[in-house]
Amino acid sequence: MSKDNNLPVSVTVVDEATIRGKIYEVRSKKVMLDYELAEIYGYTTKAFNQQIKRNIERFPDDFMFQLSMEEVEELSRSQNVTLNTGTRGGNVKYAPHAFTESGIYMLMSVLKGELAVSQSIALIRTFRAMKDYIIENQDLIGRHEFTQLKMEVSENKALELQSRAKLNAIDEQIKSVVDKMSDVVMRSEISPFMLDLGKPTEKHEFLILNGEPAKANETYINLYSEANQSVFIVDNYINIKTLRLLQEVKPAVAVTVFSDNLGNMLHASDLTDFGTEFPHISVSLQTVGGIMHDRYIILDFDTPNERIFHCGASSKDAGKKLTSITEYSDDSIKAAFHSVVDNLLHNPTLQLR
Repeated sequence: MSKDNNLPVSVTVVDEATIRGKIYEVRSKKVMLDYELAEIYGYTTKAFNQQIKRNIERFPDDFMFQLSMEEVEELSRSQNVTLNTGTRGGNVKYAPHAFTESGIYMLMSVLKGELAVSQSIALIRTFRAMKDYIIENQDLIGRHEFTQLKMEVSENKALELQSRAKLNAIDEQIKSVVDKMSDVVMRSEISPFMLDLGKPTEKHEFLILNGEPAKANETYINLYSEANQSVFIVDNYINIKTLRLLQEVKPAVAVTVFSDNLGNMLHASDLTDFGTEFPHISVSLQTVGGIMHDRYIILDFDTPNERIFHCGASSKDAGKKLTSITEYSDDSIKAAFHSVVDNLLHNPTLQLR
């Protein structure tokens, strides 16, 4: 039980039967859905997803992704998935997020408190017990086929040598996978969870700013904080992290993000949540219209303090891979940008879903 109004009254008991019923296959991956993980950890879905958004840099696309409405419908038909409207406030507007096994382990390093610790330990131990789940995830032969091969050995002597060789090979595969997974899980039980899963990204936490190494997230945050009048971001691939890196923007500065939002990774709910958390930051969205390929940051456009930066990667990927940001100092380049940005400013508003 919890006195926190963000938490539901009951918490899901973690056992093999319960967890097995909450594992689904989407995009050829075994996943668990946000609202059921929220129930396990004692959160409402909204509060659970707020925790994820605060740590979004820890959840790349192979750890977590949002289902399309078509995928929700397909899950409902083929895997008997029913959205829990109680934990979603009784009004399901958005498709749930799906967490892969890596995402679930990362989740264990994000959620804090005694309940989170106890539920995480229960999940780890449950995954260890689900050997068939491990085998399915590794695309190995299932129990039914394994049993069938054994029957072939006993019923048809002519197949004995061939089948036994096949069984031995499968046995070795299974042993290798189980041993490997057991090693992972044993490491995960060393405090803190998964030996602080944020650490593997440290080798990529830097970028190159004007030829010098700099911390990735801090670089974007600091650049935006230096603007006195406006921040323009040109980037076709954006998500909630794109907005969160704006957190130190001065109150009087107007932010405009120019993007075609390819992949639909930024949602209307993300913009609403950002506005609630940072009400002093004004963000408007306009389309690019296919006229820009690279990513750019423009501070204080058309003022004496104007600065233009070319970015090798999207800010949403800051810290994932080594990239660079270079400031343009040549006046002729700046002048060329003015006509392009003037066109962008006349583009229609970007409509989020």
